[in-house]
Order: sequence, then structure tokens, then C-alpha cells
Amino acid sequence: MSTDATTSSETTEAPAENQNRKQPFPRGFLDTISTGWAERPDLVPPAREQATFAAARRDVVSAAFPGRRLVIPAGAYKQRSNDTDYPFRAHSAFSHLTGWASDSVPDSVLVFEPTGESGHDVTLHLRERADRTTAEFYGDATIGEFWIGPRPALRGVASDLALTTAHIDAFEARDGDLVLDEDDELTRFVSELRLVKDAYEIAQLRLAVEVTARGFDDIIADLPRVIATPRGERAVEGIFHHRARIEGNGEGYDTIAASGPHACYLHWTRNDGAVVPGDLILIDAGVEVDSLYTADITRTLPVSGTFSDVQRKVYETVREAADAAFAVARPGVKFRAVHEAAMAVIAQRTAEWGLLPVTAQEALDADAGGQHRRYMVHGTSHHLGIDVHDCAQARREMYYDGVLEPGMVFTIEPGLYFQIDDLTVPEEYRGIGVRIEDDVLVTADGVENLSAGIPRTADEVEAWIARLRA
Repeated sequence: MSTDATTSSETTEAPAENQNRKQPFPRGFLDTISTGWAERPDLVPPAREQATFAAARRDVVSAAFPGRRLVIPAGAYKQRSNDTDYPFRAHSAFSHLTGWASDSVPDSVLVFEPTGESGHDVTLHLRERADRTTAEFYGDATIGEFWIGPRPALRGVASDLALTTAHIDAFEARDGDLVLDEDDELTRFVSELRLVKDAYEIAQLRLAVEVTARGFDDIIADLPRVIATPRGERAVEGIFHHRARIEGNGEGYDTIAASGPHACYLHWTRNDGAVVPGDLILIDAGVEVDSLYTADITRTLPVSGTFSDVQRKVYETVREAADAAFAVARPGVKFRAVHEAAMAVIAQRTAEWGLLPVTAQEALDADAGGQHRRYMVHGTSHHLGIDVHDCAQARREMYYDGVLEPGMVFTIEPGLYFQIDDLTVPEEYRGIGVRIEDDVLVTADGVENLSAGIPRTADEVEAWIARLRA
């Protein structure tokens, strides 16, 4: 940052921050800063699209906790270093229940005030914009509008979200409050509330996938520059970031751009390696749109444009495992059956290739098996939504052992990873890592692949690269 806030020794209103980098405000500044400003418009927008959906979600929460006062904080800025903060992102449950997304402000609190044995009055408490006669306006680099730009006013937010609003100073914590992330029951309930998506959420996830697909196209079209860059993985990350920012809020998680042996590290986000023709590059990336809903897509690409025989063999096996998972996913099936279907293919193929010390059937034994998991240690699926790993606080019986229902959205993402120093596999396999990940919506009679428009088969991927690099 190139600018510092200034302070005055003549006013007690200046923020009580570390003052060692700040210059004092001269008297002339203090005498004139509050005058000469045009009237600010009092913006009162119509209710946003998600307001009705958020209201319905709040009704469900209210019915589940009769007579209890519920407190849902948005969260605060988190320090990155010294006096710089990470970009603010509200708590997912707060955004889900208010409809306030990328434009929400820190330190806001949603309060469910019980109105008797049943029902609640719900109020959103936030910091009102500062009048230009106050020191906060010009002297507070964290929240002052001279520094960060216009802040929303109570009246405008109330109309925008169709919610009652009040100043944050009016909020008081009380004994007996159920506070999100402090009360296990409340935290679990609002997490499980997101297991089945409503129409607005599904539309936003479709949008996130569409923008993510364009981000993958951008990467492929720019592969020559990526290859020429010494840290080409960083170039991939930057290309995708550009798309995520111009069409969304950003990425839903740190982009994985893992080329060559790095593709065998499941959460490789260092992204400091070269992208070399002849290798594969595994790209796991998702755009978070302004509503905060995110895609989560992985494609593994041959950097040269074509797979070698061994690379193709591994790639198509992973796709076979994904297709097996797709085939079993439908309403009434347990969530874990999706993983089991994919793992059956992984066990069968790795046994056929002579990589296992046991048969595929023995490897799949729930107690004594698992030898094939050396080459795929992660799960095949996770729920997806306003968090990339959505509904993470749900009970096991509602998640892993839960039953699929229409409206659920999750990933299908099997993989095979042969570490560069893994002596249990032939040398020709070492350093190959492949994952194929799609986002799926459970429908009345199966699943819809929301990311079906992004090439999946080996032949389709080669044609994709050839088309965009022509």
C-alpha cells in the first residue's frame, strides 16, 4: 500500500491505531474537510432476487429453534500482515440467510429475536455509513469512506434484502444466545439446511460453471505463453484469476495448477513449476460468482496437445471410474455409493496392471483392503454450493451416509496419482497424476452433469486443445 492515514493531535475522534506511520492533520484540513460535498443520494433499491429465497431459509431456521435467540455473525476482517487484511468474505451461513453476498460488510450480525414460544423477529445489524463531519469518514483507513469507498446505508440495505436493519451499536450479546460457530446444534443445522439447493442456488451454480468453463478456455488458448514462462503454473493461475475477477467475485478456492509430478500432490497450490511439453497439467479451479456460489472443476491436459499411450491409459481409467460414479448416482442411493462405484474401477484396473499385492476383490474389503487407495487417497465426492466443500458441519448420517435427493449438488472427481518416487509402480507411470472433476445436480431420475460442456474424454480434450490453439 502506498498511502497512510493521517491523524490529528487536536481531536479525540481519530482512530486509536498505531500512529508511527501517520502524519498529523493540519488545522486547515480539519476546518474544511467536512464542507463542500454534494448531497449524497439516499439509494433505496428494490429487493434483490435472492431476498425471497433467503427469507424462506430464515423461516426454516426460526421454526427449528422456537423461543431461542439466534446470533449469526458475518465475521470480521482477518489480518494478512501488519496493517493489511485479507479481502473480506462473509460467513457462508450469514450470506445464505441474508442474501447479502460479495457486497456484504464486516462486523454485521443477523439476529433472530424470539417473539414468544414460536416465531422470531429478524434484524440485520450493521455499521451505518459515517457522516462526513466525523473523523471516521477521513481518518479510519479500515472503514472510512474516504479510503474504501461508499458504504451501504441502513435504509438501502433494508430495502435491498427485504430485512429489518439496525445500527450495529444497538446489538447486545446476551446470556443464552445460540451463536453460530459456538453452538454445535445451530452450526450443524444451518450447514444441513444447504444440502438441498433451491432454484436460486442451482441457477448460481450453473453460472459459476459457465464462467469457469471460459476460464479453462482462456488457459488453453494461452498455452504457448504458459510454456514459455519459467513458472508456467503461476501463469495458469493468473490467467484463470483474470476470468474469475472480470466475471465473478474471484476463485472459490486456491487454484491448483499442477504440472508433471506436481499433479500427484492433491492440493498443490504453490504453483511455481514449469509447464513442459510431454507432461500432463492438472488444473483444479472454480470461479466464485458475486452471489458467493462456486464451481469446482478439474481437467487434466496434455501440455503438448496429445496424450502418450501411458498417459491416455491412466486418463481413460479415471474417466471410466467417473462414469461408473455417474451411473449409480440417483435419488434414493446413499451418497457413499458414488465413491464406492468409482473405487471399484480403480481397484480393478490397478490390480490388472499388477500394481496391487492382492486381488481387486481383496483390495475392496472394507476392513482388510484398501491397497488401491495408495493411488487415490481422497474421496470421490463432496457437496458443493456457497462453500466449495459445502455442508461440512452436517452429521455423517446426513452427509456421507445420507441419501441422495433431487436438488443436491456435488462433485464427482476420481483420480490416479503415481508419485515420482513410488517404487511400487513401473517407471513409466511415475510422475503421472490425473483427476477429472465434474459438478452434478441430482434430478428426479438421476443426475445432470452441470459441467458436461467442458471436454472430458481423451479424444475430446485433444480436440479442445487443437481448436483453441489453432
